[in-house]
Amino acid sequence: MELIIRNSTNQPIYDQIYCQIKAQILSGALAPGEALPSIRALAKDLKISVITTKRAYDELEAHGFIYTMAGKGCFVADNNLEILREQRRQELETHLTAALELAKSCGLSRQDLKQMLDLLSEEETT
Repeated sequence: MELIIRNSTNQPIYDQIYCQIKAQILSGALAPGEALPSIRALAKDLKISVITTKRAYDELEAHGFIYTMAGKGCFVADNNLEILREQRRQELETHLTAALELAKSCGLSRQDLKQMLDLLSEEETT
């Protein structure tokens, strides 16, 4: 599991960890039942406080992405993974609908919007 902590952002470190692990779970990079690093080990690897790591894990557990087994550690939950992915797809559809409406109000064609998306996608991969 690879996590990148950026100090140059206003996003709290626990939230950066939460978002990155959540994204890896939703993408399938972390499989259901897979063990996560211990809170202490992750804190040591990232050179951050154990409290910060625990808060990220607590948030993941509260939202159903992971579960904790006393004495064994934290694991990726397999409950409702498809429901969570579908919720993300619906969220994406909402954003795309808003982007279409905004593009229309700016006088942009569907082709202009596609070109803009292609350019943004290329920037993300470089």
